[in-house]
Amino acid sequence: MAKGYWIARVDVNDTESYKNYVAKNGIAFAKFGGRFVVRGGKFETLAGTSRSRNVVIEFPSYEQALACWHSPEYQAAKAEQKGGAIMDAICIEGYEGVQPGA
Repeated sequence: MAKGYWIARVDVNDTESYKNYVAKNGIAFAKFGGRFVVRGGKFETLAGTSRSRNVVIEFPSYEQALACWHSPEYQAAKAEQKGGAIMDAICIEGYEGVQPGA
């Protein structure tokens, strides 16, 4: 079964509100098996536009990733932002097919 991922690009406007969100989102991630693959970190925009912060969270499956997003636990954490961040986010199914050069 392919894993599921959240890919988010974030600009934080209010660090205090964002800290409240970060303090609570781990409850949902733990419940649905989410783990950070990318959490901030150094980056270079190669094409298009970017935001100041990038996050990739891996879940055991696409279904678990979607369930986490829609869960009461995550929605409660998201409400803690109170507009403190602008986020673009997608949920995407991982790829387990043939790789180039294989």
